[in-house]
Amino acid sequence: MNQPPDQGIPQSQPSSPPPPAGYPSPYPSPYPSPAAPPGPGYAYGQPAAGVVAAGMYFDQVSGLTLPEGVQLASTGRRIGAFFLAIPLSIVTLGIGYAIWGLIVWGSGQTPALQVLGMRCWRPETGRVPGWGTMALREIIGRIVDDILGITLLVSFILMLTRQDRRCLHDLVAGTVVVHDPNKVLASKAT
Repeated sequence: MNQPPDQGIPQSQPSSPPPPAGYPSPYPSPYPSPAAPPGPGYAYGQPAAGVVAAGMYFDQVSGLTLPEGVQLASTGRRIGAFFLAIPLSIVTLGIGYAIWGLIVWGSGQTPALQVLGMRCWRPETGRVPGWGTMALREIIGRIVDDILGITLLVSFILMLTRQDRRCLHDLVAGTVVVHDPNKVLASKAT
C-alpha cells in the first residue's frame, strides 16, 4: 500500500529503505553528528580508562591518578594537620609560622603538612603545586573558608564526604593532599 506523500509537507528525501548497518547514508544530514562520549571512567583532569603514565597509579577510591609511593591523605591526618597548625602558630608566635609557611609553599606544603609528612598534589597537571598555587590555596582559599563560620563547616563536611577528600581551599587551588612518607614528591617540587 504505497500512499503518496502528504502534499502539505515538503519531502527533501525520496522514500527509500535506509542503508544497511555500517554504511553511511546517501543523504547529507542537516545537523553535525555528535562527538562520541569519552570512555568509561573519564573525569576532568584524568586520563581515559586504562591510560596511566609510568610511575603513576589510578586510585580506585578517589578516582585520581597519583604518583607511586604516595596515597591520598586520610581524614584523620587532614584533621590532625588542621589542629596541629594551632599550637605551631602559638609556639612560633605567628610570625615564625608565617615565614615557615612562605618557605615551604614552594614545595607544595604548609608547616603542619610538612610535620605530618604530607604534601599537596595537582591531579590536573600531575605536579606538586608551586609557590603561587599554594599562595592561592592558603590565602584566598582560607579567606573563602573563613568568610562565615558556616563555610568552615561546609569545608569540613566536603572533606569528610568527597571521595578525593578536598576542602574548599583545595577546590579553589585545584589540589589534593597526599601522604608522602618516603618523600617521593620532594624531587618533583617546583
